Amino acid sequence: MTRGLALGLLLAAYPGAADADGMMLVQAGAFWMGSDTDDPNEAPLHRVYVRDFWIDRHKVTNAEFARFLNARGAKSPEGEDYFDWDDADVRIHGPVRGDPARGPAGPYASDPGFESHPAVEVSWFGARDYCLWLGKRLPTEAEWEKAARGPDKRRYPWGDAAPTPARAIYGRQYNATAPVGATTPSGESPDRVQDLLGNVREWTASEYRPYPYAAGDGREAAGRFARRVVRGASHDDPLETLRVTFRRHYEHRGVARGHHFIGFRCATSEDLGEMAK
Repeated sequence: MTRGLALGLLLAAYPGAADADGMMLVQAGAFWMGSDTDDPNEAPLHRVYVRDFWIDRHKVTNAEFARFLNARGAKSPEGEDYFDWDDADVRIHGPVRGDPARGPAGPYASDPGFESHPAVEVSWFGARDYCLWLGKRLPTEAEWEKAARGPDKRRYPWGDAAPTPARAIYGRQYNATAPVGATTPSGESPDRVQDLLGNVREWTASEYRPYPYAAGDGREAAGRFARRVVRGASHDDPLETLRVTFRRHYEHRGVARGHHFIGFRCATSEDLGEMAK
């Protein structure tokens, strides 16, 4: 299947329009991206202009992703799994019918007690297509950092003060996620986006390439087998990895699988005309 045909199938399958509910406006402007004082792949510190966009205030939950699976099934048009249904860490399950090797057939439901926790074990393809299902998309790497950092060079979404349990969910045991919105407003970004550092890391739309960031260099139009950028921090990440500039990435093998420490949120460039309250 060609990339153009695959994209056409996706657009035909997900014709919905984005909804402003639960989304925060990040206004157009230039911001400082990257760092000259941390990991070399975060350098150089440079100015990047980003247009208006809206981004989910919270990460997508297990209950929300289960509804998507029930509506669209568990595989992408390319044949990629949307989530790791056979992983012990997954928080969404469904009955298995027929050959167990084929996985559950649905209906899918979040495990009791984890409905409002961030969806985990979701592949990049599952995250991409969930957002498309709602008429949205994954944020680019630059959009994610602008939403987390604002117009200044802050180290954390809330500023430069050290992380605390009220501001971010980190340093916990393996797979010990918390409900979305469990942190207080003291951990919000300048645009009132919550949980950008901690709980789970987040898939972005972007292909991993060295800085300086340039949206027009192909990294935002990469194909199925591209390396994808992951941003943020997880519940079981140590304190020293918490910063808005930290970059991780995965080859296709990792992109096509889920992970207990990666979730996602959606974004859109549509003019929604309002901000979530």
